[in-house]
Amino acid sequence: MKAYLILEDGQIFEGEHFGADKEVISEFVFNTSMTGYVEILTDPSYAGQSVVMTYPLIGNYGVCLDDQESQIPYVESFVVNELARLGNNFRKNMDLEDYLKKHDIPGIQGIDTRYLTKIIRQKGCMNGMITTYQYDDLSEILKKIKDFRVTGVVEATTCQKPYTIGQGRKVALYDFGAKKNIAIELVKRGCAVTIYPASTPVSTILEGHYEGVMLSNGPGDPKECQNIIDELKILSKSGLPVFAICLGHQLLALAHGFETEKMTYGHHGANHPVKDLTTHRVYISTQNHNYVVKTIDESIAKPWFVNVNDQTIEGLEYIDENIKTVQFHPEACAGPLDTGYLFDEFIKMMGGKINA
Repeated sequence: MKAYLILEDGQIFEGEHFGADKEVISEFVFNTSMTGYVEILTDPSYAGQSVVMTYPLIGNYGVCLDDQESQIPYVESFVVNELARLGNNFRKNMDLEDYLKKHDIPGIQGIDTRYLTKIIRQKGCMNGMITTYQYDDLSEILKKIKDFRVTGVVEATTCQKPYTIGQGRKVALYDFGAKKNIAIELVKRGCAVTIYPASTPVSTILEGHYEGVMLSNGPGDPKECQNIIDELKILSKSGLPVFAICLGHQLLALAHGFETEKMTYGHHGANHPVKDLTTHRVYISTQNHNYVVKTIDESIAKPWFVNVNDQTIEGLEYIDENIKTVQFHPEACAGPLDTGYLFDEFIKMMGGKINA
């Protein structure tokens, strides 16, 4: 069956349909990872977005459910150059197309993803539609596409009630759309992690007598989360050790009066170099964000990491507070694992020691 990708600027890509037979409007971004498509599909940070994979063959090892970052996938649709219909892996539970059908996610293959990526790089992330219907008149469709906005996605991806995993040092994890490996990395280091909904008042955390607080990744524009930002202002003054990842990093910056902005096409992939300004070492990181911390007050926080490619802020250390934040994903699966040591840093912030 033919399928069509219609961009908000009127460009149309014709390809072959796979996955769910469904028409979807969303924001389109590209991801440069060569592997890890299951983790990408199930990363809640992609809520409201469709992903264009730059690597040409996707699905060759099927879907391994143990690799999911959440219980369900959150991408709106999936765009690949070529779909491997028969995945081969001893851990495989199902093929990629069956997985997308199960979760009602449409896909399109057989289009020039290299050319599409160049368009997004030049014009920025843009809205689009995937459909199997060939429209003769695009005027109304293009209006709908242009009017689409990614909103309410933190509320749509956060957990509904608190739950705890692991044993040991008590840590509270704010779920703004958290990937499961954040909690897993803390559990590995001897923590009892209680995961809280994004709307949880900080007073609940303080009453729980936690030794530290982790703020998760998540989707959407951080400025939309004003109620959360107000709560984080209170958390910042509590004296508790706080470590934040991705959206959590942006929300804490806003809570301190800093500025964020939307990037042209964001950082999405597993090959982004970041430099630790303390040690001057460079690490390869996984990233997934459209927004970035633009300006800071260096009397309140100092840059910790920067992006080697574009010099954007990738991490902050707060001067008078026990707070550290990063824009990238130290818990990354399928990798790289270069920055996993930052979870050890969080344990140290809480007064713990890491056994070699």
